[in-house]
Amino acid sequence: MSASGRAAWTPQGDEPGNLWLARALWDSGGIMFGDFDLGATLGSPVYLNVRRLIAHPWALRRIGELLNDETRMLGGMLRPTIAPFELIAGVPMGGLHAATAFSLSSNVPMIYVHPSSQIRHVAEEIEGAYYPGQTVILVDDLMTRGGSLSETADLLRSAGLMVHDAFVLIDRGAGGVERLRREGINVHSLLTLEGLLNFLLTRELITEAIYAKCLTWLEGVRESDR
Repeated sequence: MSASGRAAWTPQGDEPGNLWLARALWDSGGIMFGDFDLGATLGSPVYLNVRRLIAHPWALRRIGELLNDETRMLGGMLRPTIAPFELIAGVPMGGLHAATAFSLSSNVPMIYVHPSSQIRHVAEEIEGAYYPGQTVILVDDLMTRGGSLSETADLLRSAGLMVHDAFVLIDRGAGGVERLRREGINVHSLLTLEGLLNFLLTRELITEAIYAKCLTWLEGVRESDR
């Protein structure tokens, strides 16, 4: 039981691979369908609220463990696809929870860019201990076009830190990977929006009409970036 006296929500069954994240989001009410404006992206038929998972410690713990496992695997391959890193940087605000869980699981120190617009000096904008020359991996919950990740990387680099990689929980597949690659950052994800939609369709949690509408919108966003 939780402190409020209510039974804590736990996942119904276990899904293979990273699909447990899709199931957890669905069961926690973190996936909605309609007509949403997401920053510069207008008319999205799907809205993902990954922050719904902060109410469930088991989910945050699992996210941290999985990020640790994934980065170790990618960095330990014969031809590593992720650079060694000394710090984890959460992207405010959505990435802070995942970054904290990752830091606890990996025992790697965490920093983050202060979200306050009233901070004027780079040295004051970065919370946590660091020194120039250290390598940082960025962590965020969602990526659409990669704007927040790009801005965070720019500020960290201006402080003398090196940024080569980023990890997001869900990549919406709207051009962020390509944009950040041009900026020298490789983006890795636990799940893509298309993969999430495929999961929901195969589990009969959404209709084929909703699925088709989301894919049509996604293809339109990709075309607009070409």
